[in-house]
Amino acid sequence: MDWRSAIKGFQSYLKLEKSLSANSIEAYSRDIEKLYQFADREGFKINPEKITLSNLREFIVWAADLGMIPSSQARILSGIKSFYKYLLMEDLIKSDPSELLESPKIQRKLPDTLSYEEINKLIAAIDLSKPEGGRNKAILEVLYGSGLRVSELTELKLSNLYLDIEFIKVTGKGSKERLVPIGGEAINALKIWIENIRVHIPIKKGEEDLVFLNRRGSRLSRVYIFMVIKQLAQLAGINKTISPHTFRHSFATHLVEGGADLRAVQEMLGHESITTTEIYTHLDREYLKGTIIQFHPRS
Repeated sequence: MDWRSAIKGFQSYLKLEKSLSANSIEAYSRDIEKLYQFADREGFKINPEKITLSNLREFIVWAADLGMIPSSQARILSGIKSFYKYLLMEDLIKSDPSELLESPKIQRKLPDTLSYEEINKLIAAIDLSKPEGGRNKAILEVLYGSGLRVSELTELKLSNLYLDIEFIKVTGKGSKERLVPIGGEAINALKIWIENIRVHIPIKKGEEDLVFLNRRGSRLSRVYIFMVIKQLAQLAGINKTISPHTFRHSFATHLVEGGADLRAVQEMLGHESITTTEIYTHLDREYLKGTIIQFHPRS
């Protein structure tokens, strides 16, 4: 079995069996390509089925020597484990060499969040006299009000808005759909954008069902939304490094701080594992500690 045919089969498995997005398949493929580079280098040359646990440990050291940080190494190892799981399922290998492979320890970095006051400052910085102002307000309200990933926002469809019952249908990672509640402020901003502004835009063919469009009637890119938020942060005088994902973190943090059930937050965020959502309990502890320091007479 050669590397090229193994990688091609793995890509088909990810697409057909796991229903992963094109971006996820590309990321996994890049990870296996790195292992291929390691295994096919001069004086080594070894096929996928001949790789051992010892080889994989050498690969980690090799990746670290290239300057790869622990979080990147951990991501690659996740891809390698999926690759060998696929080979085992297809009976292309007799045993999985990655089964006992341990990921490097990663110091969990708590994500930056915005306070409720900072969210209001950002929204107040939007120039609503311009057509894109109404759209940008709706974008920020939906990002914060429903905790969407930026890719979920750019793909949000008119046909998936159920504003009368205050829900939207979101297509997340792996094309998994979920229903997410949406609050009054976001609903009002969406209605203004859709009913008063979007209707006057000449929409490109194939983009008719997308909620958010640019002035030429095309879908918005993730980079464009990042730039909009960066400009608003400057106008609002907020010096934190923020991105569209900051609104998702703020959404989850404010819910947990308010006492929301972690399972409910997991469902709304579309996290496959509760352990991913549990980072917000750490944020909540920081909030509680800060409250004690600020208000306790003995602090």
